[in-house]
Amino acid sequence: MKSIKKRLLAGFAGAAIFIAGAAGAQAETWKYAFEEAMTDVQGVFAQKFKEEVEANSDHEIQLFPFGTLGESADIMEQAQAGILQFVDQSPGFTGALIPEAQVFFVPYLLPAESEQLGDFFRNSKAIHEMFPELYANQGLELLTMFPEGEVVMNTKREVRAPADLDEVKFRVMTNPLLVESYQAFGATPTPLPWGEVYGGLQTNIIQGQENPMFWVESTKMYEVTDYITFAGHNNFTTAVMANKEFYDGLGEEDRKVIQDATKAAFEHILEYQKGLTEKSLDKIKQAKPDMNIVELTEEERAPFKEAAAEVEAKFIEMTGDSGQKILDQMKADLQAATQ
Repeated sequence: MKSIKKRLLAGFAGAAIFIAGAAGAQAETWKYAFEEAMTDVQGVFAQKFKEEVEANSDHEIQLFPFGTLGESADIMEQAQAGILQFVDQSPGFTGALIPEAQVFFVPYLLPAESEQLGDFFRNSKAIHEMFPELYANQGLELLTMFPEGEVVMNTKREVRAPADLDEVKFRVMTNPLLVESYQAFGATPTPLPWGEVYGGLQTNIIQGQENPMFWVESTKMYEVTDYITFAGHNNFTTAVMANKEFYDGLGEEDRKVIQDATKAAFEHILEYQKGLTEKSLDKIKQAKPDMNIVELTEEERAPFKEAAAEVEAKFIEMTGDSGQKILDQMKADLQAATQ
């Protein structure tokens, strides 16, 4: 009888160890994918996040930069399915899932000044209190959003007015509001996967694209274009998310590790970006001395700003009351950040 009991207890203990070991194996390595290279802004954020998590827990973070697991749509699907624990993706690509996230593509909404921009992302009620529920409805835990730099137009011909974009096929992300923006600016918006953009510019299938300066430099978009235009119309925003089921299943200690790592990486990436646009621009000038750099005057920006009102109206049309509430809150948050 005692030997039977011993065998049963040993069996239960073995099962408990197996279950605990399996759970530990699942939690030991967390997978994190993002849309850029390891040396780009999202990659720098991810590496700081990894450093903080690994320094303050027994967990390991496995990083997957752009292309290793597919394009943006692929990594989002993998995060929703729980294959990935973390994903970093622009609201530009989540616009189809979360229409309200397209608010970040209303032109001339975000401030250009970096300190004000940092304060907005750090303290915004829209970001920290309203967006999390929308992301949760898609199986995602919104950890943070952060800016990546002023967006520039990268074109084959000079752009100083909306008329200069007439008949220009301009690559945009698969984002309905971004399509509306470039239609309002006078271009022919052309959604195209990122992997096809360089070749599309090289073969004249498209004649323009937009991105922050560091991305134009690191992806060598300047090689197949002739003009970089600062129109001041936007700042690229990205969102870091966790799979909701994974996150909710963690203990309080692990959730705190993730929250603390997110905050540390957020502050790190704001500091890292200081002067980054200028450094990237210098590299482009060295690589291609005849590259044309255009900074629009306030007078030249005026017609683009007028077009922005039309885009804002389209955003409300697309998102209804929910979008209106988020836009109103964002404007209040922006006013607080810029005062």
